Amino acid sequence: MTGYDPVILFGIALALALNFFNGLADAAQGVATVVATRALSPAKSVFLTGICNMAGPFIFTTAVAATIGTAIVHPDALTPQTIIIAMLASTTLVFCATRLGLPLSSSHALIGGLVGSSIAAFGLAAVIYPAWSVIGQMFGWGLLGAVLGAVTVGFIVAAFQGDIRLAIIIGAICGAAFAIPILMVLGVLKITGLLAVVLFIFISPVLGAVTAFLFDVLISHLFKNSRQDRMKRIFTPLQIVACLFQATSHGANDGMHAVGVITALLVSGGLLATFAVPTWVILLSAIAIGLGTCFGGWKVVDRLAKGITKIRPYQGFCAGTAGSTTLALVTMQGIPVSSNHVISGAIVGVGVTRGKNAVQWRVVREMMTAWVITIPLAAACAFIGYLLFTTVAVIL
Repeated sequence: MTGYDPVILFGIALALALNFFNGLADAAQGVATVVATRALSPAKSVFLTGICNMAGPFIFTTAVAATIGTAIVHPDALTPQTIIIAMLASTTLVFCATRLGLPLSSSHALIGGLVGSSIAAFGLAAVIYPAWSVIGQMFGWGLLGAVLGAVTVGFIVAAFQGDIRLAIIIGAICGAAFAIPILMVLGVLKITGLLAVVLFIFISPVLGAVTAFLFDVLISHLFKNSRQDRMKRIFTPLQIVACLFQATSHGANDGMHAVGVITALLVSGGLLATFAVPTWVILLSAIAIGLGTCFGGWKVVDRLAKGITKIRPYQGFCAGTAGSTTLALVTMQGIPVSSNHVISGAIVGVGVTRGKNAVQWRVVREMMTAWVITIPLAAACAFIGYLLFTTVAVIL
């Protein structure tokens, strides 16, 4: 193929549309805390986060794009047809979820779409499965982390005569959630591809929640004698900085979706010999996600900003800093995670510092349900979509 045929051009347009809807839906994770605390007006916050979303892909690595394009399904299964069907299914899901106010992960919708369409075209062998040895190591280290976490938190809570049973459960969850990514960063565990994506559906919100909780406790202790107006003056600008850093991290992770898909399209169409990301692809994808963010998904913003819990400026700073740091670290590992998962967990973390009743757990449960069903739902839609496409193609 010596040029960009209509199929490739249509696929590129779809990928950019997906990034636009990504920014539209995930505007919430960048502006929720600053809108909730009124640190910035909605218009200013969305505009600034849109700019940072565009800058993210140029500041961080393109490892997430490589994961999307090479580590989920075998490259031979990424044909223009399977990619386009996957994007149609995921874009439709993200659009519908945004209209309903649900923070659906566009990352997971795209990944589920790629899995579903590839299986429909090439069978179960199209998916890149993890080795059993890696799964065994993951469970082994996760169990060790859970035991250490349960013992540590249990002893601390017992010293203060708290609820030991609850402490052991929380400690086990946190211990396992922290052990696995730490070992991945140290190079002890090599978890990639679909296993890493599914694993971090559960790990990333816990990381955000625990980090934000501890940060909130620390800030509260350091400023326990300060007046509320003084804390507001100090932490409002810091919260804005944290929000912009978070938006930059979001652009580097979620902004890589279209980059990975477009590059895979170019490879499958014979326009690239290897999976090497062109600069123009990064630029177009960054512009698409930035524009989407500037338009804003206000139903999602409202749910994250007001639905989970009420937060103060210093808590917005804690949540934003914890969420963006977690997201940046995961991005450097090349793992496509949901930014909304991370920041939602961080908001829950700062809310819990005021007691478990300060969090609207009904809203949290609704969002968690959406997170869990996203990949299988997108896979099913793409699978059915591909079968319908081939049936219509045969008839015509």
